[in-house]
Order: sequence, then structure tokens, then C-alpha cells
Amino acid sequence: MRDLKLPDQRHPEKAHRPDNAQPKKPSWIRVKAPGGKAYAETHRIMRENKLVTVCEEAGCPNAGECWSQGHATMMIMGEICTRGCTFCNVATGKPNALDTFEPGRVAEAVAKLKLNHVVITSVDRDDVADGGAEHFAQTIRAIRHRAPDTTIEILTPDFLKSTPEAIEIVVKARPDVFNHNLETVPALYPTVRPGARYFHSLRLLQRVKEMDPTMFTKSGIMVGLGEDRGSVLQVMDDMRAADIDFLTIGQYLQPTPKHHAVDRFVTPDEFKDYEKSAYGKGFHMVSATPLTRSSYHAGDDFARLRTARMAKLGQDKG
Repeated sequence: MRDLKLPDQRHPEKAHRPDNAQPKKPSWIRVKAPGGKAYAETHRIMRENKLVTVCEEAGCPNAGECWSQGHATMMIMGEICTRGCTFCNVATGKPNALDTFEPGRVAEAVAKLKLNHVVITSVDRDDVADGGAEHFAQTIRAIRHRAPDTTIEILTPDFLKSTPEAIEIVVKARPDVFNHNLETVPALYPTVRPGARYFHSLRLLQRVKEMDPTMFTKSGIMVGLGEDRGSVLQVMDDMRAADIDFLTIGQYLQPTPKHHAVDRFVTPDEFKDYEKSAYGKGFHMVSATPLTRSSYHAGDDFARLRTARMAKLGQDKG
């Protein structure tokens, strides 16, 4: 992977935190080490275009599988975040200025990889007036121009400290899926996501639907942080009240001893129960497994979701 720094070197802002033991992962969490020709080609294209991937920065356990299939989630606006969430492996600090040529390089990489579906995410940029909304919009437009057949999913920050029109700027650029993760249940926000506000994030996704009812919305949470089943079901209800289409639920994996501790490993059967409950509450698409991440199999899930919507429209017309 790209970053070989030790935990305290990579996260000096977290050095004051006490160490949390990292429990041994159960058998259902084990993944194969990355490798293979397709993986190497994806890595080459990313480096050639000076791009950052969340696959590397966040230490995603699915990187080997996704990169071997030519899939990658690109992280724009740098690799230093202005927030310090205790679950996240992205470095916190003062970011560099936005790179005006980055949207073009992202589009070039998407075209070279011949992606059917691309996920674009970013660090939080509280130092920028619009939170990076226009940079997202420029990236979407560049991909549309360079790879018009590629569907685009964005995974945005919360724009909490941004100008009011930030979300509108992104929505007007017409991504196919607007994703913003709630990450955890509200009671854990002070310790897991201290720089964010639960109902602000929920309202962000609701506003996207109000601006464009045809746009797919998506959100996800991690489990194993200390939540209980009732609080997860309440988050599902909150999401459906905001008309969110697609839900992802995955196991939290502790990146280093300085990060939030794993409370427990949720079993595959519990994930199946969450999936059943979510579909019962009306979500159009649900991915709930130990290794589920926001962008894992995102293209396949989006294709199924779009096909289902088209079928429903056909029934309604009939």
C-alpha cells in the first residue's frame, strides 16, 4: 500500500490518545493480500495521474479484490483532512490548496481504467468556503466529458461549515448517486465523529432529494463501535424518513491502536438480520455484511437499483 509510516508518524494529532487493544479478527473478516496484473495496472494508473485513493488512505480491507477488478474509489482534494474522526485512518492537519488540474486527471484515469461506475470521495475541507463543492462539480463534469458512459457516485463530506449553496452546486452537476455516510448512531457522535452533527448529515441527504427527487441517495454506518441493535434500527427509520434509497452496513475495523476501539465483531447472521430489517423498512437496496464498505460493489449495486427503478416505472405506466 502507499503509506508505510508507523501509526504515530502518520497521525501525530492522535499521539496523545491512549492505546486501544486491537482484537484478533474472526475468520469471516479475513481477506486475501492484494496482487495480480489488474491490481498492478490500477496502481500504475493512479500513481501516473498523481491520484489519491480512499482504498489506500483508509486501509480498506477490500482493496485487493477491487483493484484486481479495475475498481477504485478516488479521493479528491488531497490526503489531509481538517477533521479528526476517531475511526478514520486519513491523516488530520492543514491541507494544501486545491489542485485545479485534479478533476482532469481523475477523468483521465476513469477513461483509462474503462470504468462502468466510479466512486468519487474526498477529505473534509473546512478550510474552503464551499467545502469543496465546486471541486466535486468540476470533477463530475470532467468525467462526463472524458468518459460519458461511466456512471458517477459521489461520497461527500457533510459541508457543515460551508456556504449554504454548497449542496446545490454538487446536485446541479448531476451525479448518478449522492452518498454521504452517517457513519454511526447519534449517541456515539461525540466520541466517533466529534466534528459532525447527526441531524445535519441526515438533513443534507433529505435536501438532495428535495432538490432532485430522481437522484439516488445513499448512506452507510459501521457497527461494532458500541451501538446496540435498537439504535441501528432507529437510524434506519431516520434514513427512510429522509427518503434515502440505499443503505450500507459494515463492520468497523480499528486502523491503529490510537483509533477508536472495536467494541465487538458483529456476526454474519446479525448482518443478515439487519439486511432483512432494512428491506422491511423500505430501502431499495441494502448491503450489510462484515466487509461491506460504501464503495464495495457499488457499480453492481447501482446497476441493480437503476434496473429496479426502470421496471417500476414501466409498471406504473402500464
